[in-house]
Amino acid sequence: MNIEKHDLVHELPEFREQIHTLKMNDRHFAKLFKEYHELDHNVRNLEQNDSPTSDEHMEELKKQRLHLKDEMFAMLQKA
Repeated sequence: MNIEKHDLVHELPEFREQIHTLKMNDRHFAKLFKEYHELDHNVRNLEQNDSPTSDEHMEELKKQRLHLKDEMFAMLQKA
């Protein structure tokens, strides 16, 4: 199974510089970025290892990841 990458720079390559700048200068963005990275890592591990988890749990994790990405995207657009 080919697992899609969802790291933030891969998802939003046009914001590479802004992502780096905000990570270094904005604590809230850095916190969200860390949460997003950890959540994405967990989702990918579950998918790659075909770990037993309910569809509902996986869907909830993916919704959380999307919410974090949406919040960071809004911050990136303002930067």
